[in-house]
This record gives sequence, structure tokens and C-alpha cells, in this order.
Amino acid sequence: MTNPTKLRWGILGAARVNERLLPAIVEAPNAELVAIASRRPGAAAETLAKYASQQQGVQCYDDLDRLLDHADIQAVYLPMANKEHAEWALRAIGRGKHVLVEKPMALTVADIDAIEAAAKQRGVTVMEGFMYRFHPQHARVRELLDSGLIGEVRSVRASYSFMMRPARMYRLADSVEQGGGAMWDIGCYAIHSARQWFDTDPLAVTALAKYVESGADVTASGVLDFGSGRHAQFDISFERARRTEYEITGTKGGIKCHVVWQLPGDVPVISWWTEDGRQSEERLPAANHFNLEIEHFSDCVLNGKPTRLTFADAKANCRTIVAALQSAAEGRTVKIG
Repeated sequence: MTNPTKLRWGILGAARVNERLLPAIVEAPNAELVAIASRRPGAAAETLAKYASQQQGVQCYDDLDRLLDHADIQAVYLPMANKEHAEWALRAIGRGKHVLVEKPMALTVADIDAIEAAAKQRGVTVMEGFMYRFHPQHARVRELLDSGLIGEVRSVRASYSFMMRPARMYRLADSVEQGGGAMWDIGCYAIHSARQWFDTDPLAVTALAKYVESGADVTASGVLDFGSGRHAQFDISFERARRTEYEITGTKGGIKCHVVWQLPGDVPVISWWTEDGRQSEERLPAANHFNLEIEHFSDCVLNGKPTRLTFADAKANCRTIVAALQSAAEGRTVKIG
């Protein structure tokens, strides 16, 4: 018998992110891993053995459609290549599955519109997989902002980077038009984590980028204009030491999140300062944002709740990324919207 208190999951792909997501499904009290599939022969079984070797009864397929046709699977996690997200999300929705799509949800707003329409028609839940948003440290940042501690938000700086290792060179195989490069991989985090602290979407973007032979960007930076003198600066790179941080500056002070990509067991640090001389460094309890993301999505499906991350948010992020890429390619400021 199936357990009505647990959402039954399938994983559509043997991507590296399964190192974190597969155990999250296994460990979530309201989730159950039913199957994993990959087009690479044996890859699904290898992934399961590597990240959840003690897990019994999970089916492994070398055919993605066999997983989608599995009658007991209610929800699918989709960590495939960026250019495949829209196609396979629509296929999963067409089979009546709920879908957690690894960021970015799609490469065009039109594709996200299609996913939203299909999800509404089939009555299923779909969410973009920005796991970091489920870490409690960001809720603490929101509390500090809402308290008026630093006044009105005037600027945000978001920096995300790491040195590309040979095992990750696949991220540069496709051009930016096909979802390759740093902007679609880590730039989406920078833009997403900057956007959330403003009460409006950006109006324009000015960006620069460095490209490799495939047409993928390896480094990019830019400025988002939110109007009324409010800006967000982002810098991302596969050629710089690891940084995953954002800093918010207001009219009375500032707040910094020192490490956005928290590992299980890491101690989150939030620091803040004010113009009147106060300052603090807060150390928060460790948390696993992948586990919290799976628990949230499962709860939303099982209990009919709205997801924290919406289609409107996914479209706004995609629209901004596309404009930033256009700005970098054409060497000019691009209006958004």
C-alpha cells in the first residue's frame, strides 16, 4: 500500500545535483523515493548506489519515459540540462505529474508560460528549484529588513563564483542560447537573490561578459536598475575563487549574508551594521536547504498549499537573465519587460 502522508517521487536524470537532492527526498518525512531514470545505461543505478546505498526498493531505469509512465509516481524532480527543462517538464505534466524543475525553469518566458498553462490544465503543482530560498538565514534577513534596521533598501550586491574543475566543463559545452555558461548556471542565483529584496522588478540591465569558443559565458557582471536610484550589482564567474554572498545597503545601514550555498552542518553567518554605530554578527543554526525544499514542495502537493516560489517569480527571473545576456552581447543597456 502507498502512504498517503508521503509524496512519491521519481528523479528524471542522474545529474551531479543528486548528491544533495536524492538524499533529501530519502530523508524528508513527507517524501518517498520510488524511482530514478537516466538515458545513460547504468547511470541511474550508479547514482542510487552512490548517494543512497541503503535505500531498498527504488527502481532504476535507463529510459526516462518508463519513469514518467510509472503509475505510483506522483512528483518528478527534473535536474536535466537547462535546454531540456521545458520539454521534459511539459512531458511530465502531460502524464499528470507534479514537477520540481531545477533552476532555471526554462530559457524563455514563453516556455514558462506554456508550463504554467499546462500545469493549470492538468491540476498539478510546478515549482522552480531555488533551494537556497528555503534556508532560514534568508528569513532572518527579511526580519531585519522588516524591522526597519537599515531603512529603505537602496542597493544590493550579489557575488557568486567558483573555479571550474574539469569534471564540470560540460557547463560550457553549449552556447548561452542553448542554456550553457555561467549566467544560466550561477547568474540565475545572483539575479534571484538580488531581486527578492526590492518591491518591484528591475526596469533595465547593463552587463558585460567573457565568452569561450562554444559561445558560453565564463564570467559576467552587471547592474540592474530598479528605478529611483535603486540598483543591484551582480558578478558571477567560473574563473574566480568561491564566493556565494549578497549584501544589502539601505538608508540607515547594511546586512550581509556571508555564504548562500550552505552545506549541511555549516554555521550560517549574517552580519549587519547601522549608521548610528551598532553592528552585529549573528550565527544561526545549521540547516539543509535541499531537505527543506523537498519538505516544502511535498507539503504543498499533499495539502493543497501554494508554493513559496511562483510562476511569476520564475518569469521575472528569466526575463531579467535574457535581458542581461542581450546587454552583454550587444554592448548596451537593455530595458526589461
